Amino acid sequence: MSNLSATQRLWLRLFLPFAAGYFLSYLFRTANAVIGPVLARELDLADNALGLLTSTYFLAFGAAQLPLGMLLDRFGPRRVEALLLVVAATGAAVFAWAESLAGLAAGRALIGLGVSACLMASFKAFSLWFPPERQASLTGWIMASGGLGALAAAKPLELALGFSGWREIALLLAMVTFLVAGLIAFVVPEKPASGGASAPISLAEQIAGLRQIYSSRHFWRYAPMGLWMTGGFMAIQGLWASRWMNVLEHMDAAAIASRLTLISASMLGGFLFMGFFATALVHRGIQLTQVYRVAMIVALLAFSAITLAPQWAGDWLWPVLGISFSLSNIAYSLVAQAFPSALSGRANTALNLMVFAGAFGLQWGLGGLIDLLQGIGQSTDVAYRLAFALLLAGQWLALGWLLLSGRHRQG
Repeated sequence: MSNLSATQRLWLRLFLPFAAGYFLSYLFRTANAVIGPVLARELDLADNALGLLTSTYFLAFGAAQLPLGMLLDRFGPRRVEALLLVVAATGAAVFAWAESLAGLAAGRALIGLGVSACLMASFKAFSLWFPPERQASLTGWIMASGGLGALAAAKPLELALGFSGWREIALLLAMVTFLVAGLIAFVVPEKPASGGASAPISLAEQIAGLRQIYSSRHFWRYAPMGLWMTGGFMAIQGLWASRWMNVLEHMDAAAIASRLTLISASMLGGFLFMGFFATALVHRGIQLTQVYRVAMIVALLAFSAITLAPQWAGDWLWPVLGISFSLSNIAYSLVAQAFPSALSGRANTALNLMVFAGAFGLQWGLGGLIDLLQGIGQSTDVAYRLAFALLLAGQWLALGWLLLSGRHRQG
């Protein structure tokens, strides 16, 4: 590294460890789409139980968001994320050794808690070390590392299950997570207070900042989209997409893993687009608000077609949904820009809370609704269609609220 400039060395020491953490976060988030059917067969789990098991990740992740914003402001991203990744490693080990649904859910919850800081800590670190004009590209690159994690959780994970059991894979992930925690703790530099980091603020001041965010019309313009759109797609990608493909499109495990890999690759393309072109688009006068609106409309049109005609639309519209959905992360920047920089971390975690509340509630709720519909005599494919249609209705209403509230604000 002696031939590298100081900026390049900083980039390697700061970006790569946080990127490794977010890679693991996305891998853990989406792994149950492949492992879930294996668990269902081995432990005889109903859709409701499988949805609850998978969504405990989102419940713990979402519950951590509000205190997380305050912890990041108080102790810094390096210490907070390193400690929480040790919790995630512990959760992966608990998951590997569990013999019951309760044990699996506890392990999954610890994993969700442990990786809850991976993206927000990255944002906080970038804001401390890099100038504002580089934030858009850094956001795109860190999201791309998550896209790689989603890729690893699809076809590569399905292939790994052919050579090893899911318990051994979970233990391996526990060890890797512990190593990444050490990498962040001992490699990432600490920002000196004299270098521009804000002085610690009191708990009362932090709570006042949260009150300012949650009383903002601007925040609530985007919050329903975070819950229904971003959270809803995470619920689908993390579990129900694979079940839908099996029930409605009659695909086997290998074909489903290939489809999930294609979806993840398309999402990675969207993240790379953000990394390469987000700043350039702004400089050319194209507002990120416009990019976000168009992407969400395309995503909902694709999801609507998939729901109405899965065997016709599935092959080519799932990737369209993936790449358009990946641009939903623009909402974090759109929400944060309305608040002072001192509140940006808490604004992002406030939106993240809505996202993961939606991911938990919708992932579990879809399973419960499917079981309920089957219990009253509906066929499995009809139950899935109705559940997905209900999710779509909520997403279209959230988009309508976003567009109408924007017009009202302009007026």
